[in-house]
Amino acid sequence: MSDNEESSVLFSLKELMTLEDDRIKSEEDDKKQAAAQADQKRLDAERQARAEEEARIRADEERRRVEQQRVAEEAARLEAIKHAEVEKARVEAEQRARIEEIARQQEHERQLAALKQDGSKKKLRNALIGGVVVVVFAGAGLGVFLNNKAKEDARTAAVQADEQRKKDEAAAKKLRDAEREIEANRAKLAEYDQQIKDLEEKAKSAGSDAEKAEAEKELAKVRAARGATGAAAGTGGGKKSCRPGDPLCSDLQ
Repeated sequence: MSDNEESSVLFSLKELMTLEDDRIKSEEDDKKQAAAQADQKRLDAERQARAEEEARIRADEERRRVEQQRVAEEAARLEAIKHAEVEKARVEAEQRARIEEIARQQEHERQLAALKQDGSKKKLRNALIGGVVVVVFAGAGLGVFLNNKAKEDARTAAVQADEQRKKDEAAAKKLRDAEREIEANRAKLAEYDQQIKDLEEKAKSAGSDAEKAEAEKELAKVRAARGATGAAAGTGGGKKSCRPGDPLCSDLQ
């Protein structure tokens, strides 16, 4: 074999070996790339699974928080309704007591007036009887005096009756004013109750924390105003001290 032929064969062998090496290297690169892609796919799947699990946990926590908040708000609403009903019953009871006290006082004044009128009539009758007796025994002059005395007693009784009438009218006016005040307070309390109900619904359905905070702030103000109105409506009344010498004092104890 000539040197040229030998060189040609060697070149061909080297070229074949180079091609084989390139094929082997290409296959190894492909395997490495496939393995890397598999690892990346696995890592991506793990990250996706972790993200989905974290999202599920957050969703569960949010649902629990919302449910706890709903339960707390419902409990607060029921407590507010219960408190409002108790307060309303207390105010109405105190207002009824005030009306009854005014009515008792008015009846007491009427009884006092009746006693005074009866006393005046007895004095007048006794004076007339005494006048007749004195006229018989002492003469016409003393009779005139006693007649004038009887007239004066009658005028006094008339003045006392007029004063009592004025007192009765004042007591009746006081009773009417108290009844109007009670009705006004009831209407005001009902208005506050409606406002409280509306604000509770507004806070419950608020679309943001800011809206909810604003509604709760207004709700606190309305509840405070309602409490003040209920407290004011419940004042007054109580036992009244009797005047010295009042024969009907025991009726007011």
